[in-house]
Amino acid sequence: MALLGRTAAGLFWMFRYIERAENMARIVDAGLRLSLTNLTSGPEEWQSVLVSAGAEAAYRQKHAEFDPQSVIDFLIRDRDNPSSIRSSIDTARSNGRMVRTALTREVWETLNEAYLTLKARLERPVEEHELPQVIDLVKRQTALIRGAFYGTMLRNEIFDFCNLGAFVERADNTARILDVKYWVLLPTHSSVGSPLDSLQWASILRSVSAQRSYIWEYDAEYRPIEVIDFLILNRRMPRSLAYSCACILESLDFLARSHGFDADCHRTAQALNERMTQRSVTEIIDAGLHEFLGQFIVDNNRLASEIAESFNFYK
Repeated sequence: MALLGRTAAGLFWMFRYIERAENMARIVDAGLRLSLTNLTSGPEEWQSVLVSAGAEAAYRQKHAEFDPQSVIDFLIRDRDNPSSIRSSIDTARSNGRMVRTALTREVWETLNEAYLTLKARLERPVEEHELPQVIDLVKRQTALIRGAFYGTMLRNEIFDFCNLGAFVERADNTARILDVKYWVLLPTHSSVGSPLDSLQWASILRSVSAQRSYIWEYDAEYRPIEVIDFLILNRRMPRSLAYSCACILESLDFLARSHGFDADCHRTAQALNERMTQRSVTEIIDAGLHEFLGQFIVDNNRLASEIAESFNFYK
């Protein structure tokens, strides 16, 4: 029997917000690492992180200046920011409680533990020098939830709706982290290919836990074209756009067979997946990396809306 739309929505959004909590930590990590490698850093760098996180407009409603401490607090623990780490883990737990009977005991308990742990740590402001430890804590807690999920959940439509939420969010995040490099460090011609430029690309890889796997895959120094290829088109990299699109399409294929139909979301997912197989990294760069990422984010958001409509999330 097909899941009720409300249950499917709870599963989808639970895993979107779990992924969002981790992804926000990764975006802040990328901004922090890039700011430390930029000798001419200023307030506009943290503004760039807000732009890439899609949170600039909300931030401007509360703050006039882009000072690092205010930006960090807004992205990590501000309850007025629905995408902050604190808000995301709160929302994930609320959705998890709503669909608790669809989850294994291990998944619910690790989610609840992550909520309690992060709630306690984020009661007080996070200073800039504390950021690495807090970021690691967020990544560790969300990894525990993911481990319980993959280790104990039956591979049925419950699994597929969770997977859809996770990979829709992950694809959005990888595109935004790549855009942090674009916004924060639009390189001058003299810096392209320099040791500083290589260090900045290494920081991007580190922020998505991909530094070592990049070296395994390319056996080379950090070259922009290969980093971009790795994070967009490499189907063996679990945080790449191509890998995320393939996982989304796979889950939608399973759901289409279970429900006996496919819909607009299925066709949009197929188009996104084909985009990752029919373009080379050179073509993407020549046409404009920023433009490619921006269009991908728009299309990925449309896919999420179509999934909600196709499976009656709000009925």
